[in-house]
Amino acid sequence: MPRHQPGHNPRVRTDRPVGHAGTRVDVEERRAWSLGAGGAVLAFVVALAVLAAGVLGAVTNDTPAMVGVAALGLLLALVMLSGISVVSPGETLVVQLFGRYLGTVRRTGLVMTVPLSTKRRVSVRVRNFETSELKVNDADGNPVNIAAIVVWQVADTARASFAVEDYDDFVSVQSESALRHVAMSHPYDGGDDVESLRGATELVSGEIATEVAERVAVAGVEVVEARISHLAYAPEIAQAMLQRQQAGAIIAARSRIVEGAVSMVESALHRLEADGVVTLDDERRATMVSNLLVVLCGESRATPVVNAGSLYQ
Repeated sequence: MPRHQPGHNPRVRTDRPVGHAGTRVDVEERRAWSLGAGGAVLAFVVALAVLAAGVLGAVTNDTPAMVGVAALGLLLALVMLSGISVVSPGETLVVQLFGRYLGTVRRTGLVMTVPLSTKRRVSVRVRNFETSELKVNDADGNPVNIAAIVVWQVADTARASFAVEDYDDFVSVQSESALRHVAMSHPYDGGDDVESLRGATELVSGEIATEVAERVAVAGVEVVEARISHLAYAPEIAQAMLQRQQAGAIIAARSRIVEGAVSMVESALHRLEADGVVTLDDERRATMVSNLLVVLCGESRATPVVNAGSLYQ
């Protein structure tokens, strides 16, 4: 185990890869030399003219010299034609010459770039994908199933092409890793003051987008947004959690009912005494309060009992 130097914090993130022999591709997108449609058409016409002149000369003068000139014209025409490409909207061309990165062509239409170069098409359109349904433990240790939709696009075509092996797979794996980390940082449900997965959806979605963006920045990818698409308790505890939620709802409802009943009883007694309708001692007051609370808080309909005698019988 390597020893850390005094005062060195091993948790501080740096740009250096983990390990003693790791390397990272250091490349950034730059503009490649290219001509627009006019230059490309001109190069195409010149190539055809050179090819036609060489073929015509070889046909009219069948000598070794003219055959060589025709072959040279054919080679020159093929070299010029190799630099002509068609770029659709939302696509780019990453240009390499003998393995060296020359730049990226972002103009669309018919373009002319460096002949004999290899060109890789990289889409910069906005994409989206849904992560697989992950089973993780939330902050309270309860297993939950969660999935998210991530919207992203390639911002740096050079990094997307050379910094990672496959940027599509890289974004997919890192998105699931970030989703798992964020889901473990929050409880599934909680009170109004708790940032839960179910209650603080906008906040959690923002955290997912931020963490995914940090993880995929090395691949030249930027995240547009991220949203939770599926969230539920794992099947093995779903029934127990449902009963807990129902119990909480019943307690909250009973609390509101009792609060309202007490307020109504207090108002009724105050009105009866203020209007002089009846005068009750403490015992009869307690009996009336008990009867009113039973009537107001009971689930079944109350059955009245008519007292044919006096109030104290």
